[in-house]
Amino acid sequence: MTLEDLIHDWNRPLPPPGGRRPQLNDETLRDGLQSPSVTDPDISAKRDLLHRISRLGVHGLDLGMPGAGPKALAAVKALMVEVRDHRLPVHPNAAVRTLEADLRPIAEIQQRVGIPLEAGAFLGSSPVRMDVEGWDLGFLVATVRQSISFCRRNHIPVMMVTEDTTRARPEVLKAIYSAAIDEGASAICLSDTCGHATPEGVRNLVGFIKEDVLKGYGHIRLDWHGHNDRGVGVANAIAAFEAGADRLHGSILGIGERCGNVALDQLMMNLILMGYLEADLTDLPGLADRVAELCGFEIPANYPLLGRDAFRTGTGVHAAAIVKALRRGDTELADAVYSGVPAALVNRRQEIEIGPVAGHSNVIYWLESNGHDTSPERIERILGKAKQSSRVLTDDEIRALL
Repeated sequence: MTLEDLIHDWNRPLPPPGGRRPQLNDETLRDGLQSPSVTDPDISAKRDLLHRISRLGVHGLDLGMPGAGPKALAAVKALMVEVRDHRLPVHPNAAVRTLEADLRPIAEIQQRVGIPLEAGAFLGSSPVRMDVEGWDLGFLVATVRQSISFCRRNHIPVMMVTEDTTRARPEVLKAIYSAAIDEGASAICLSDTCGHATPEGVRNLVGFIKEDVLKGYGHIRLDWHGHNDRGVGVANAIAAFEAGADRLHGSILGIGERCGNVALDQLMMNLILMGYLEADLTDLPGLADRVAELCGFEIPANYPLLGRDAFRTGTGVHAAAIVKALRRGDTELADAVYSGVPAALVNRRQEIEIGPVAGHSNVIYWLESNGHDTSPERIERILGKAKQSSRVLTDDEIRALL
């Protein structure tokens, strides 16, 4: 009997029409670094992350925002050279305002390095932003046409990004995106800049864009860029893909402004488990640890897939079931009996600890795993100590009891 025979999966996602597969765009080195709580790594560290992220299998990679200042501009130039010289399998892009002052450095970098650098040209679109800035629709459309015309003349590929798309009026979005496509934009991006959207809202928005803006434009890529203020960033990204988006944005560990961006690692995990994506995540823990180290970010213990406790149990009933599966030699079953996510996905394994709610199976597993005799007296001594403790025992504490 296979594992599939033992699990009735109520999820049962339907395969995307036409066998579509999601593309992914990593934002760790740009939007992720806009978090006020992280450290901006130096260029050598960013080169390291660039290579690691490229190996993850993402399709696009945001190298930064060159208009943010000389340091940011230097980093984007250096990373473009790295992409070129090492022939990294990613399509680089950079965030820019719809201003010629921001777009000109993109043209210069692209000309100097000799490979395309997509401009993610962004412009506010919601009534809130328009009111604060004193903009009207005529101004927005004129700005879009002028900036993308500059890109066309300088052979810069453009992704037109509307900020705060999820709170913008339909007629405004249609006017902006239609002008962008008319001027030569090859992609458009819907942004949940303030983390306002719910999955239902995402489906409504993407459906409108597909039907009222992109119908008849099969060559235009549709991107989704989400934030996590409501805690549904990953769910929103999946909803965007299912509704028709081509490329989904996210950052490693979900770092980013306020409550962060879509967690790219969690998104990839879910897309794989849903059958939407094929990817090798065995290098993901090392990448996440490196991002955490360089950015001064602590990975929460209960963080899905990557946290210390993601595959760790101290509960007697849970441990007993895992051990029974292991005694049958069925590691796949042991990985699934008390876990909805297989630890093997990231080259980890289920961990059994000894603490206040442990049982005999916890102690026996620890003793056997560490090459010790499982005598009844020894088991009871360790278990008795654990029951008196307020936390999981450390390996040193257990060894002291031997």
